[in-house]
Amino acid sequence: MKKNYFAVILLSLSMMYGTTIAQSRSELLLEENWRFTREDQEGFTSVNYNDSKWQQVTVPHDWAIYGPFSANNDKQHVAIAQDGQKQASEHAGRTGGLPFVGVGWYRNKFMVPKFNKGKKATIIFDGAMSNATVYLNGKKVGFWPYGYNTFHFDITEFLEAGKENTLAVRLENFPESSRWYPGAGLYRNVHVVVTEAAHIPVWGTQLSTPVINKEFAKVNIKTKLVGADQHAVENFLLSTEIMDPKGKVVSVVKTPLSKYDQDVFSQELVVLNPVLWDTENPALYTAVSKLYEGNELRDEYKTTFGIRSIEIIPNKGFFLNGKRTQFKGVCLHHDLGPLGAAVNDAAIRRQIRIMKDMGVNAIRTSHNMPAPEFVKACDEMGMMLMAETFDEWKEPKQKNGYNKYFDQWAEKDLVNLIHHYRNNPSVVMWCIGNEVPEQGMVGAAKIAKFLQDICFREDPSRFVTQGMDQPGSVINNNFAATMQVAGFNYRPFAYPEAYKKLPQQLILGTETASTISSRGIYKFPVVRRSMPIYEDLQVSSYDVEHCGWSDLPEDNFIQHDDLPYAIGEFVWTGFDYLGEPTPYYTNWPSHSSLFGIVDLAGIPKDRYYLYRSHWNTAANTLHILPSWNFKDRVGQTTPVFVYTNYPTAELFINGKSQGRKTKDTTFTVYNTGDKKSLNDFDRQKRYRLMWMDTKYEPGTVKVIAYDAKGNMAEEKEIRTAGKPHHLELKADRMQLAANGKDLSFVLVNVVDKDGNLCSEDTREISFKAKGAGKFHAVANGNSASLESFQAPKMKAFSGQLTAIVKSDEKQGVIYFEASAKGLKSTVIKIEVK
Repeated sequence: MKKNYFAVILLSLSMMYGTTIAQSRSELLLEENWRFTREDQEGFTSVNYNDSKWQQVTVPHDWAIYGPFSANNDKQHVAIAQDGQKQASEHAGRTGGLPFVGVGWYRNKFMVPKFNKGKKATIIFDGAMSNATVYLNGKKVGFWPYGYNTFHFDITEFLEAGKENTLAVRLENFPESSRWYPGAGLYRNVHVVVTEAAHIPVWGTQLSTPVINKEFAKVNIKTKLVGADQHAVENFLLSTEIMDPKGKVVSVVKTPLSKYDQDVFSQELVVLNPVLWDTENPALYTAVSKLYEGNELRDEYKTTFGIRSIEIIPNKGFFLNGKRTQFKGVCLHHDLGPLGAAVNDAAIRRQIRIMKDMGVNAIRTSHNMPAPEFVKACDEMGMMLMAETFDEWKEPKQKNGYNKYFDQWAEKDLVNLIHHYRNNPSVVMWCIGNEVPEQGMVGAAKIAKFLQDICFREDPSRFVTQGMDQPGSVINNNFAATMQVAGFNYRPFAYPEAYKKLPQQLILGTETASTISSRGIYKFPVVRRSMPIYEDLQVSSYDVEHCGWSDLPEDNFIQHDDLPYAIGEFVWTGFDYLGEPTPYYTNWPSHSSLFGIVDLAGIPKDRYYLYRSHWNTAANTLHILPSWNFKDRVGQTTPVFVYTNYPTAELFINGKSQGRKTKDTTFTVYNTGDKKSLNDFDRQKRYRLMWMDTKYEPGTVKVIAYDAKGNMAEEKEIRTAGKPHHLELKADRMQLAANGKDLSFVLVNVVDKDGNLCSEDTREISFKAKGAGKFHAVANGNSASLESFQAPKMKAFSGQLTAIVKSDEKQGVIYFEASAKGLKSTVIKIEVK
């Protein structure tokens, strides 16, 4: 068991807190040696309490993801107003069917070797779900209710130098407090930072780049000083140097502090020939701030940033570094599927990699504040972020939602978010709310202005929006006009009226589509359906089914392609998530979403390739659906769709041509909005190739794609699978770090002897791991599966699932084996370094 340790903070912590270690600054990352219980007693705060019988856990930790699933976990009897429900009904799986409601306690005993008299200490919680009350050595330190925010407390007066300190944290999740699975526990990291009395505080720098051109960039940085004797402020000097992406110092400035500076150093530096941060080349600079009192170094603090410009021009759009950039975005909840809400860097980066391959350039962190690891990964991987705040203001959606805290905590929470991430280049926009009931209320624009003004005050360098889903109200009551950027959730048919009436002259699709699909499941006949209900609790992967308030991908593509004032969209959602099993509100055991372009196991659905064919302009896409494995459809009409960036393709079934299809660009936003056009898939004909009358016969489906000049460009085949023969394993990463928390996601396919996917196979698959790692979790993407994520076995869904392997803290090789009855087992080797 490794001990809590003083970490040398390199890029990782600099992105989280803008800090690094000097001799005068140290950080203790509290990962190990935690004890946890679901009991609740006042005595748990006592230093002398014996917690040896509590469960030993590692933080980040989500206690609820371990289950078991139950229809009685947070069963809600509600009418979901934003979904158009008028009468209350029982919703069993709305928050995922996992046991997150109730109290949990954590305790940790630790030493802080670098702390002594005259030092300052701060404890930082990246996120604690929720209603966190923190005690140190038996004394109450503070309280923070919002589970999604990072918060910190000064613990100098509570910490004992040279002795073991006892930290206790009480958390409580209330019933009917969420609309999705929120997670539970200390699901993000906990840090203790020790500094000199005079130091740069948490999030103590504010950096901007007001002038950028090819020759040079001006960098303005404001650095806050706390803990200095007011009679000696003029003894302090700040030396700041900027390092380029290769670590070379490219600019230096030294500034003394005067009594007129209000404890803030204002500095301007010039960087020659700057390398700009963008989504293709996310170049990162670092400002190293060294605080001196006389000749003594008191603190050293790093701020990692990007040199980039963002601009919104009415009637023209959003510009990144002077280049018009359409938002090709997705919304993401914070859970990581089978890992729950517990933060894991490898899982986060996998999500971003998958999204970038699809062509995504922006993510909305809906409907919550992101983890530091997520923002850091977006900085480094070139993903723009819309950082979101609240799903509720004063008016409740949930009885025990954020409405209980808004008046007292909204400004504090918003300020924390902005201070935390206002130096991160990936963050381009703040989102102050989502579908709040206040939209339809007279005078509620004042609340929107209150929140927006906080954003302007704390960070004038970024844009502010919110997701509004009542266009009829917000267009006419000044609610939308108040926003710097008018963000609309769904109802793109209202864009022209919004543009006509609103002053901004721009429309952003803050939430779009809500198309629903189940990976590998196809429903017949293939017709456009709203809120379909099937006995198997799945929906069709032909991508023609949606919710009552929403639509299909092309209903949004066509808006942003044809309307010059439409600046892009954020699709609901990039990945499936736990909870909100629409349209199966009352149909247990359905307990996870069907909205995702990628399923809960991280396996792309067919819809992934539709978006990829439209958004990823750097790669070619050629994808055929459905899978060609139907035992009972011989001779029946079984449409074939092709998702491709090529304009034309010819389809063959067992060598017989089914004809050529070409994308029909005569269909526009102006001639396709009527009901007949929507039901005839006219918009789809512009973006996907569809053979609607093909008949199923086992064998081979082949497509040949042609480029714009009519030249054969690419071909692809899918075949009817034979008898299941063996398991095929594909790991997303073949080399892991020996840190005890790195992950490899292993795709497991049931295939025939020739490697064709047996897409109807649902047999149980078991897992073993030995060597330098262990089996960690598994998911199959089935929204109605109640199988444990942690058990080393699970049934395949549409012939596939994803197993997760975790590294140990030792180097070596992980031998991971998958086996199933009647099939040849397979072993894969993953290196741990």
